Amino acid sequence: MTQDVLVWFKRDLRIADNPVLAQAAARGGRVLPLFIAEPAAWAQADASARQWDFVAESLGALRHDLAALGAPLIVRIGPAQEVLDRLCRETGIRLILSHQETGNGWSFARDRAVAAWARSAGITWQEIPQPGIIRGLTNRDGWAARREGAMRLPAPPAPSALDGFALDPGAIPNARSLGLAADPCPGRQHGGRAAGKALLASFLATRGHDYRRAMSSPLHADTACARISPHLAWGTLGSREIIGHLARTSPHPIGAANLQSFTARLAWRDHFIQKLEDQPDLEFTCLHSAYAALRPTTPDPARLEAWEKGETGIPFVDACMRSLIATGWINFRMRAMLVSFASYHLWLDWRATGQILARRFTDYEPGIHWPQMQMQSGTTGINTPRIYNPVKQGHDQDPLGRFTRTWCPELHDLPDTHLHSPWTWPGAPGLLGKAYPAPIVDIATAARQARAAIWEMRKGQGFHAEASSIVTRHASRKSKDFVNDRAPKPRHRTNTSPGQLSFDL
Repeated sequence: MTQDVLVWFKRDLRIADNPVLAQAAARGGRVLPLFIAEPAAWAQADASARQWDFVAESLGALRHDLAALGAPLIVRIGPAQEVLDRLCRETGIRLILSHQETGNGWSFARDRAVAAWARSAGITWQEIPQPGIIRGLTNRDGWAARREGAMRLPAPPAPSALDGFALDPGAIPNARSLGLAADPCPGRQHGGRAAGKALLASFLATRGHDYRRAMSSPLHADTACARISPHLAWGTLGSREIIGHLARTSPHPIGAANLQSFTARLAWRDHFIQKLEDQPDLEFTCLHSAYAALRPTTPDPARLEAWEKGETGIPFVDACMRSLIATGWINFRMRAMLVSFASYHLWLDWRATGQILARRFTDYEPGIHWPQMQMQSGTTGINTPRIYNPVKQGHDQDPLGRFTRTWCPELHDLPDTHLHSPWTWPGAPGLLGKAYPAPIVDIATAARQARAAIWEMRKGQGFHAEASSIVTRHASRKSKDFVNDRAPKPRHRTNTSPGQLSFDL
């Protein structure tokens, strides 16, 4: 029996490796592909125009691909429940298919409201699981094996043809029409499946040959890393199709070690998304309750603004933030350092800084972002606190100062020995507080105070019992895909641990 289907696209903006679209096509009826631009979603504190611009480009490409199959993408603006209700009434559709979304708190509440509407309206809404993410888990036992099994399944191909509806496709709105503030980002990556496939191909052919060594350096990571993270976040590429492609094409020019690192990061990506799937309040609540009152919930406004603008007076921190503002991306180690500096040296709450970073990241993925914000801020109770020394990081990752001088041109003439600590330069009185800010904190004192406060929390009654339950629910289990690999040791080794894994995809 054939059945008409509405396919609700969310973060799966592709036709290949899309089980939702494949199942809709298999029903044999007409298919209504739909994307809903929800102004309320884009009014959230973690949303930005740079993200929407990437999505809009991806929607244009998706519309082209679907039109070639016979069912152009329909775009509507408004609350999801109202849009779905109107289209179902207009077309007589009684079945909606979409993937399960592990999004932010707003999308979680939206989906619950849509589910209630569907039940009351007699509409069937089926949510198809994302490969590797399992809804309803109570612990991690066996999760890795189930994920690996899902990834070994063949990715469903794109349908050869679709029978669509004769509806006005609707315009793809711009950021301004969704109420988003101006967000200049001249180095932003572009959306669309073709752009994602081109990045993956060039990484596997040439760019990834120095991946393991170069991923930690902001000087080289922008080319050595795959840079497909926004395409994974918005679903123009799928993890399963990538893993299948890697399995079919061997050997690879970038070498086995670099390929192992890359596939490990795909596994760790799912591991962190599963955390938010299992515990949606990780966006708002400290994973370990002992840290709930660790930092002021209202951040110091001067410190927060200086960090947000890249004006802390700590050159390497400021360079990383300014680079992120201008490009929408920075490598994982520098993301971790930005969070570490904000959380430990500036003693800012991770929820406030997390929203700022979420808006800056074109590749913002809630399931990775919020567990990482907590991990790098020391509020999980199960990860060793990592307090990055930003001066040491500057010397290690940018010893000649090329990256720092690019983004902090005020410091162009400083000698290398003083570039990452300009307060030690004899000419500092004429520079600091004038052309460049004086350091907002003494980094040694701030780190010492933060470390003492964090470890003091671990002495509390019941701390370890709660930490043990967190391990059961969230910690990874041994698996061949979860490789805590390391680049070759540099001469001046920076501090690393299994907790500091890179997601430089």
